[in-house]
Order: sequence, then structure tokens, then C-alpha cells
Amino acid sequence: MSNELIINSTQDGERIALLQDKRLVEFHHEKKDTNYIVGDIFLGTVKKVMPGLNAAFIDIGYQKDAFLHYHDLGANIKTLNKFIKVAQTQKNASPKLNQLKFEPEIDKLGKIADVLKKGQQLLVQIVKEPISTKGPRLSCELSLAGRYLVLVPFSNTVSVSKKIVSKEERTRLKRLIMSIKPENFGVIIRTVAEGREVAELDRDLRNMLDNWDEGFIALKTAKTSDKVIGELGRSSSILRDLLNESFDNIIVDDVQLYEEIKTYIGSIAPDKLRILKHYAGKTKTFEHFNIEKQLKAAFGKTVTIPGGGYLVIEHTEALHVVDVNSGNKSNTETDQEATALHVNMMAAREVARQLRLRDIGGIIVVDFIDMKSPENRQRIYEVFKEELKKDRSKSTVLPISKFGLMQITRQRVRPEQNIITGEVCPTCGGTGKITASILVTDEIDAAVDDLLTSHNHKSLELYVHPFVYAYYTKGIISRQAKWFFKYFKWVKLVKDTSLGLTDFKVMDERGDEIELRSAFAELNDVSEPEEVIIP
Repeated sequence: MSNELIINSTQDGERIALLQDKRLVEFHHEKKDTNYIVGDIFLGTVKKVMPGLNAAFIDIGYQKDAFLHYHDLGANIKTLNKFIKVAQTQKNASPKLNQLKFEPEIDKLGKIADVLKKGQQLLVQIVKEPISTKGPRLSCELSLAGRYLVLVPFSNTVSVSKKIVSKEERTRLKRLIMSIKPENFGVIIRTVAEGREVAELDRDLRNMLDNWDEGFIALKTAKTSDKVIGELGRSSSILRDLLNESFDNIIVDDVQLYEEIKTYIGSIAPDKLRILKHYAGKTKTFEHFNIEKQLKAAFGKTVTIPGGGYLVIEHTEALHVVDVNSGNKSNTETDQEATALHVNMMAAREVARQLRLRDIGGIIVVDFIDMKSPENRQRIYEVFKEELKKDRSKSTVLPISKFGLMQITRQRVRPEQNIITGEVCPTCGGTGKITASILVTDEIDAAVDDLLTSHNHKSLELYVHPFVYAYYTKGIISRQAKWFFKYFKWVKLVKDTSLGLTDFKVMDERGDEIELRSAFAELNDVSEPEEVIIP
């Protein structure tokens, strides 16, 4: 499987696309005016202490005060507050923690009013970005993420990712880190550290300690709401988390950003500099790599499933709902259960991709096509869990219920990606909207393929808008001719000015119009209702 990271620089920030086998699986838009991202550490001020919530609201400069719960203070909050006071009052203070005497840990079941007071300054880290009407969510348990390790100040614990299962490797990594880490700094060993040599781990640790030292210098003169330590940009953080042997290309179209990423890769993985490339083509970057078209196809309300069927994705304030439909998929399987299993299998993979692509978080409910067999429902559940292993965000999945519903919770730390794919209709001038016009040829190609191969029509007559007619008939070897060479059947094209740009009609060999949307009955509609017992 090939992995490519395409970074397109725009006036308002960077657009970042992760492709696997040329297919879009992650998309991020890092805007230049984003000052509050996960991992940033600020010097905040307590604005309100709320005993009823056992929480406090902290001013870090955002338009709404950030939220800090007692459980997110960390056991060593008193030591952290002591460190802040020492850093700001003593000229010869050191960022090293080996000589810092720890204060007693706070009670896990204590009250926030006993720890924080209004007007008090404290170091806080963003763990959840502002979403909708809510401000950022904060924590005082500070951490600095590296490529192989996570540095945790005011701790002495060394822990290893649960995904590293080898007992020998876990012991080796713990022993190595204990020998190189400074006193009073804890370390979390990430999954990608498996098999790494001590030199690589030590370099990663030194980079994080340098960041801590720079943050300490900033803290000495910091004022309320100042950022003390900034997290990496989205492009660099993706490289930090994902860059491995499977990456084939990292392509950047901005010279300045190219140099920044070159410097960063040189510090974390010098052997990967060969795959970093600067794109200077005349065609727009996302157009050249076919990303724009994929964005239009993937971010609409309706999303086509490879192999037949489609998803309808709805978003409410409380949750996301995904409805799986069979659409006009041909019934190539032997029975309804087999068809439902096939569509659901494809849908499970696409839903997992959509969660990553849109960065959907919170509660998600997926309404799969009804299946009577418990074994089939379990198969869909296992496939979905396997697909989610590719996702960096934490999630919990429940098995499909007897109603055909799968419930998912996925970690949400930043706003969901949302791209408007609807276009103003060129016919009505804006009184309505149409789906993305760039996708009409994909729909036509899919319909022709389905009708000529699966439904075995001898010939077709296709009525299309004149612009679409020109697209299929022009050229030495037109697309219409390519259809003939592929299927050995003729598709007659007819111009119809009464049709909209995205509309088309298909007639069979007898001259009857083929109803594409209802060629295959919706399985959800024909399934027998299951008996519901109400106690």
C-alpha cells in the first residue's frame, strides 16, 4: 500500500491530504488564524471557580473561557504551581526538575476550590479545541509529544504503549529510557518506538527537552494568555505521527513550507529526505493529484459506496447518523441476505474511511441493511473494527443490534471537517442547488457499466446535456468509442437541451426509459419487521 502526503498552500492556510493507493483517507485544513490547537501550552488565569461542577473556567485569550475539570488538574498540580512561581521570581531558576522538591499530591476526590483561586495563574494545555459554542478543554497534566516518545514533566513513570505486545521488547525499551531520561520527567513510549535503537530514542528525547527549555525561557517573561509552548503545525504533526517506511512521497507546493518541512524531517528522520519533493507544475496541486474531485465526491450528504449502494450522512447537535442504502446495485448474489452482506461489507469500510476523512467525533449511529444471520452481523462488526485500527483517534464500537444499528463513539478533539459540495444551479440561477457537477460523468460511467455488464442490455440510448454530449463524443478516440471497445456494445448519445447539466436519461433497446434509482428495491424497505417485545 502506497502512502502519499500532499500539502497545498493557500492564502488562508494549508490543505493537507493523505492518500493511500491514490485514494483520499485523511484531509485537514490548517488555517493561519488558528491559535488554539491541541497540544498548545498557555499561561492562563483562573476567571471563575465553579464548586457545583468541580471545575474552573480559565482565560487563555480565546473569546470564551476554557474549561478545566478537577480530574484534569493532575496529582502534582501544587508542584506545577510552585514551578511557575520559581520560574517567574528567581533569576537563576533552571528548567531542570531534578532539584525541585515535589509538593504533596492532591486528593483524587478533592474539591477544586481547595486548589485554585480566582485570579491565580497556571500552566494549562489544550486537550480539545473549541467546537461549536464551546471553548477549549484544558488539562494541567502537561505532555510534549515526539516521534517515538511523549515527555511528561513532574512525573517519574515510564510506560509503554499497549500495542507493543512483546514482553522482551517492552522490557528493553523501558530499560533504555530509564537510562537516558532526566529525573522528574516521565516518558510514554509510543508504538512506533518498537525496534528502535537507543540513539534514535535519545535524539527524540533531547528534542523534547529542548522544547521544554525554550518554554521555560518564555514562561519567565510571559503574561496572562501568552502561549508558552506551541504544538507543531498539522503537516508536521501528521509527519511525526505517521511517517514510516510505507511513505512513498511527501509533496509540497510552497517553497517556504518545503524548507520548513525539510528541516523538520532532517531532525526526526534524515533518511526520509529523499521522498520530500517540491511540486512546481502549472496545474493546481489538488487538481493534478485528483484530490479536488475526491473531495467533492466524499464530503456530500450522499456518498457512493464502491461496488454499489450509497451512504446518507446526517449531522445533528447530539450525534451523527449514517444510513446504508443498496441503491441500484444489481443483485449478483444468490439471495437478499447475501446482497445485504455484500453492501454492508463495503459500507463498513467506507464509513470507517468517512470518520477519518471528516474527522467525525462524538456519537455515531450507523443503520446497516437488515441481516437475519447473527454470523453475518458479527462479520460486519469485525471488519469495521479492523478498519478502525488505521485511525489515530480513539474509538469504541458496539456490535450490531437486532435492529441493524451499530453505535460508535469516537474521540473528538477538534471541529469536524466540513466542505460544501453543493453548487448554485446554472439553470435556475440560485433558487435551488444541485450536487457537484464534476461527478456527473462518474454517475454516467457507473450506470453504463452496470446496465451493460450486470443487466446485460444489448444497447443503450443516452440522453445528456449538450456539454456532456461533447465530452463523450469529441476526440480521435472518443469516450463513446472506448465504451464500444470495452463492452462490444453500442451506446447511442443524444443531445437534449431540456436536461440540466447533471441530468441524464437512459433508454433500453426497446425504447423504454430505465429507472436507475429503483432498479434494485431498497432492502431496508422490503425487510420483514422484527418482532419487538415491550415489557
